[in-house]
Amino acid sequence: MQLNGNEIKSLDKIYRLNLINSVTGIKPANLIGTKNSQGVENLAIFSSVVHLGSNPPLIGMVTRPTDEVPRHTFSNIEESGVYTINAVGAEMTKEAHYTSAKFEEEESEFETCGFIPEYVDGFDAPFVQQSKLKMGLKLVDQYPIRQNGTILLVGEIQHLIVEEDAITSEGYLELDKLNLAGISGLNTYYRLNKIDTYPYARVNDFKSEA
Repeated sequence: MQLNGNEIKSLDKIYRLNLINSVTGIKPANLIGTKNSQGVENLAIFSSVVHLGSNPPLIGMVTRPTDEVPRHTFSNIEESGVYTINAVGAEMTKEAHYTSAKFEEEESEFETCGFIPEYVDGFDAPFVQQSKLKMGLKLVDQYPIRQNGTILLVGEIQHLIVEEDAITSEGYLELDKLNLAGISGLNTYYRLNKIDTYPYARVNDFKSEA
């Protein structure tokens, strides 16, 4: 298959949605935890989380357009300024996926989908107890994407919680030890398996192996 820009735009809406959401490959599966001013805890599956920098430790996340339907996650983050990112384990993909259903604002996905909220002292956003890799972030910036109405949120990590035996002596996370899941498209989940670890890339080292 080879498609130009006009042909992509003319595709059936659902077919195009599924195809373009899949072309970037497997993305991290994360549950975003927030709480509104009434104290209702919210949880939503996201596959748009990306590393932006390590000093300061910044994480980006893209939210869907807010002018079409209510976006509880976005409004809660704007209101409170804090949120959590909780990696989805391979054993909880079905429950995590159903947090994407259109719950009412007064309903908590934590309760309905079987997740347990937990808190860190002084940080007013709920973590997912079952997650083996989780971060608490404060919102530091946001950038609207004019072409489609999405918004890039930038958060700085305030809390990092991970099982210590999954971290190497160099500081790398061994994601397969955490049994984490990834997402392709909107609703297909994969397990993450380690292939290899390579040294810092230098041109001469590679040429000598050729």
